[in-house]
Amino acid sequence: MIAFYTLSAWGLRDHILIERALPEFANPDITHNVEYSLHPKKGTGSLKIKSVTLPLTTRKIRKSIEDLKSKEPKAASALLSKCSLMRNCCVFDETSSSIKVAHLEEYDSNFCDLALVELLPKAFAIVECKRVGVEEGMKKGPQTIEKAKQGAYVARSVSALQKVRLRDGKIVGVIPGSDGELICRPHKQFLEDIVNGNDPNLLRDFILTIGMVSNHGNWFTSDNPNKELRVLAHSYDWLVFLTDRAIAQFVQDLLLTPTKSMTAVRTAFVASYTKDSNGKKSKNRFIKVGMDLKAHLALLQYFRGQGDSLDSWYNVIAPKHGSLTILRQELSLLAKKDWSNIVSL
Repeated sequence: MIAFYTLSAWGLRDHILIERALPEFANPDITHNVEYSLHPKKGTGSLKIKSVTLPLTTRKIRKSIEDLKSKEPKAASALLSKCSLMRNCCVFDETSSSIKVAHLEEYDSNFCDLALVELLPKAFAIVECKRVGVEEGMKKGPQTIEKAKQGAYVARSVSALQKVRLRDGKIVGVIPGSDGELICRPHKQFLEDIVNGNDPNLLRDFILTIGMVSNHGNWFTSDNPNKELRVLAHSYDWLVFLTDRAIAQFVQDLLLTPTKSMTAVRTAFVASYTKDSNGKKSKNRFIKVGMDLKAHLALLQYFRGQGDSLDSWYNVIAPKHGSLTILRQELSLLAKKDWSNIVSL
């Protein structure tokens, strides 16, 4: 959830899809659900719907768009439920060449404003978050290394840029050229050349892979990486560490002692873990996909208000000497490339 609102604060909300199945490079028979995938924009628009009766479903959104002629997706969902639970990155239309997403900008009983974004199915980056809870009586989560291996496999499988370790321990990047020969260069420099350049042969199947990890007693620290962190650092192009201090600040500012403008976040969190008189747990209103509307608006305000200090929430583990500033620049450069022409070549 912190990752989603960080990406949104970086101006990347309109590129995000959540839990999408992405194919392996040159092996479409195998796909992997990734936490967040970032996609190029084909177009943007807006939609105002008057006299809204909840739930605001994808079917109602489609009916309000006159020129929408494609068939309705099989999996219908609600952008805003009857109990004001909002769906982040709500897909309301999808074809083989286009994915259309609705974002709720403003809502009351008389109208709602939506931002509409059309995305290409081809992702230019993925962000995966790895956290494993500690079971009672255990010093570490027993599946920590298995989670790391799963993340590492996906990171090494979805992009055309492959990491290869040489006998002397140095890491090179390898991409198949248009003539079938392999292009091989030192990985860090190769990655920078691809992101900063406009060579369609290098960009066409390239995906920037980003891993985000946090401590919680499992990953040690960014300065003292254990086996799991080393596995992930070798596999992702970027591996960033969400610090304990950042998590503590989030909990303190939003859950323990929120200001008046942030109380909706605490309310949504508490409501998610409250049981009714029958002992039945309430529906979770505090997750990345389904967020309480008022809490969502407060979180957007909070993360945007952090400004550049948000970068200090993270340590960069890989690449060596990397920084959050460089990572944000790379994502911005990739988002602005002419992907429609690159993919069609």
